[in-house]
Amino acid sequence: MNLPVLPATPAASGAAPKIGFVSLGCPKALTDSELILTQLRAEGYETSKTFAGADLVIVNTCGFIDDAVKESLDTIGEALADNGKVIVTGCLGAKAGADGGNLVREVHPKVLAVTGPHATQEVMDAVHVHVPKPHDPFIDLVPPQGIKLTPKHYAYLKISEGCNHRCTFCIIPSMRGDLVSRPVGDVLGEAKALFEAGVKELLVVSQDTSAYGVDVKYRTGFWDGKPVKTRMLDLCEKLGELAAQHGAWVRLHYVYPYPHVDEVLPLMAAGRILPYLDVPFQHSHPDVLKRMKRPASGERNLERIARWREICPELVVRSTFIAGFPGETEEEFAHLLNFVQEAGIDRAGCFAYSPVEGATANEIANPVPAELREERRSRFMAVAEQVSAQRLQRRVGATMQVLVDSAPALGRKGGVGRSYADAPEIDGTVRLLPPQKASKTLKVGEFTKARIIAAEGHDLIAMPI
Repeated sequence: MNLPVLPATPAASGAAPKIGFVSLGCPKALTDSELILTQLRAEGYETSKTFAGADLVIVNTCGFIDDAVKESLDTIGEALADNGKVIVTGCLGAKAGADGGNLVREVHPKVLAVTGPHATQEVMDAVHVHVPKPHDPFIDLVPPQGIKLTPKHYAYLKISEGCNHRCTFCIIPSMRGDLVSRPVGDVLGEAKALFEAGVKELLVVSQDTSAYGVDVKYRTGFWDGKPVKTRMLDLCEKLGELAAQHGAWVRLHYVYPYPHVDEVLPLMAAGRILPYLDVPFQHSHPDVLKRMKRPASGERNLERIARWREICPELVVRSTFIAGFPGETEEEFAHLLNFVQEAGIDRAGCFAYSPVEGATANEIANPVPAELREERRSRFMAVAEQVSAQRLQRRVGATMQVLVDSAPALGRKGGVGRSYADAPEIDGTVRLLPPQKASKTLKVGEFTKARIIAAEGHDLIAMPI
């Protein structure tokens, strides 16, 4: 990376330099931000709540869909206007512009430096050029779990970078590269530190969680002096053991429906891993999946879900889908609606297909008109919400463990939490009513038992007991 050579700006005399930071995009980008912030804190930098009050601003961008690109470019422009000294990192930093050069530099030539995703050292090198580090990282202390952007009681754990798939609608491999699995000992070491710091819910993320270890042929690593294979099942077993020691949850995201996922279901049935799978199916019709270059077919996915629920009846399945993919016929779309109903998808999100620059799907014949794409997305969500509502009704009358996310006045006026079926920010919540017992209190980051008394939209309403 070639950095422009500009005079470094020292912070005010005696004060630690302040860095403004904006993190955009998915949880995987969030973990990149946490690594950078951890290193900044280790070296003595402070953070600024405003662009204007910072010595320099870092913007971690998203470059997946057009709206995300616009948001990232707008944020960079705002930081340049308010501060003038901006370093850009993340997926948009790896994206080429119309003339083949770097897109960010084409739009914002005044940025100090641009890197791609998972580039902590390159970002720090750029920071050092423009705002010299104030302290020695071997002397200054940081929290053992690093700096986190999530609430104290839950955290994301990224187990790998990149992806080996070449889905026609996706450009992430061109930005983040092929699959690179983190050493299993490093992953488990980070998990242990997070649990010891008070994290009660660990959310495992990657581009393809099921493929963990494929790139290193499932080689044996070491954790706590014992051999552990770099493999999804072995990792889940050890994470479950760690979570049990701290009374915590482990939730799996971005799980492709490979046959070996079946091996994890007994851990869910036994309560070691949350019975929750975030599976990005994207579609159900075999012809659409073929055009998408997705692994597995819709028919096999129905069989897999049925088998998963035989092993673990409490399993909750959430997924994302694309409506209006190029070439999608009304018959193929009807197949998708039937799949959502037959599979009983508990939580579903849907995007109207959006052409992404550089994606090979743009070359597929018979693109669906934008208005029809949006209309199909709306029809999909109506069906998906009906299915979700029906499945939520089954919870009424049950007693569930709820992780409290909000509890003003110790919950005397009620609060908001989540059950095992609810991932933060993407699923519903459990609205907790004021406890009937005066002695009953609710605390953020702790579990409470609650009796479900009603379902409303995507949420449940419960009485703490």
